[in-house]
Amino acid sequence: MKKLVVLTCALATAGIGTANAQFGNGTRIGVRAGGTYSTIGGKDAKNVGGPNSGADINYIPGFTAGLSFQLPLSSDGFWSLAPEILVDRKGFKRSFTVTDRATLTANGQDATVDKYQVEGKRILTYIDLPIPVRASTGATGLYFELGPQVGYMARSSQDLTVTTKYNTANASKDKSVTNTTDAKEDLSSFDIGGLAGLGFQTEGGLSIGLRYTQGLKSLFDTKDVSAKNEPKAFNRSFALQLGYLLPLGK
Repeated sequence: MKKLVVLTCALATAGIGTANAQFGNGTRIGVRAGGTYSTIGGKDAKNVGGPNSGADINYIPGFTAGLSFQLPLSSDGFWSLAPEILVDRKGFKRSFTVTDRATLTANGQDATVDKYQVEGKRILTYIDLPIPVRASTGATGLYFELGPQVGYMARSSQDLTVTTKYNTANASKDKSVTNTTDAKEDLSSFDIGGLAGLGFQTEGGLSIGLRYTQGLKSLFDTKDVSAKNEPKAFNRSFALQLGYLLPLGK
């Protein structure tokens, strides 16, 4: 995290007057919206939503939308600060299958049960504040961005489906049960991360950008546990965004 902050500050202060960029001159305000493709990672990610070392963690699609700003940091428009206020829908899928007889018996399953499968989808809705510094490459309109992001988890929802598979003689008894919950007490309400991306912006303010965001604070809400011993699971998200910026003032 310290390295990210240092690098962001360096981007904000270095390179003034090193290019003749044609875009980004002046303060602008506008909107951005797009799609996300997110999951979680980290050595303890498989334990989010319940312990199981054999769980598979996968990506899910979502969306992002909100306000964007562009504040010049250099007179030629090469450097700019591009803070945003976004609603980000992220999350992950988690699945595992239990076939071990001892585990099945311990969970109250009799000898007719062959296995059970668990599939869960966790949707996390954040209010995010990314604060990237952008560097424009010039008249092409191409830009690169890097910076920190903080977020507040406004909502969490989970769909959990348990499918019980019986042995061949009782296959007709196979059944699935789905439960939906909105609890978020097991996860941290605040997230801190960093982002990196690139995009294209026209002189008129239309833009398209691709961004990767990495959480740096664990999703787990571990009370009375030191940071050193805290389980590690972090948000990871790709976003493809379209935007439009209007100039403020002259």
